[in-house]
Amino acid sequence: MFVDRVIPLKPACGVFITMNPGYAGRTELPDNLKVLFRPVAMMIPDYDLIAEIMLFAEGFTKAKELSKKMVKLYKLSSEQLSQQDHYDFGMRAVKSVLVMAGSLKRAEPSLEEEQVLIRAMKDSNIPKFLKDDIPLFEAIV
Repeated sequence: MFVDRVIPLKPACGVFITMNPGYAGRTELPDNLKVLFRPVAMMIPDYDLIAEIMLFAEGFTKAKELSKKMVKLYKLSSEQLSQQDHYDFGMRAVKSVLVMAGSLKRAEPSLEEEQVLIRAMKDSNIPKFLKDDIPLFEAIV
């Protein structure tokens, strides 16, 4: 029953929701709705493996080595730079840097792969950083 109306349910269909209440702009699901869903535990994705596959897909031959370096850079950046709400070192940011690196590699195939990835990381991150965090990021790179 929903708003005084019976809605037939199909047993072959499922309803799933993804909640991330700790994320900026998200709110907690009300208790009356929360009881209708079963919680499922999620694991942190393997950033190294995902970055490696994406780099290979973008045409990088040194994807294994570069993915480890990039993930390490993002981990160190998230730990050592100041904590700001607009800093994002998660999977969404990793993916956008890797797609940018692929575009740069195709645009300038003569550049070394390391240089392409460094340029993509700098181009996508430095504009977001506070003035005091830029030298720290440069030192990590």
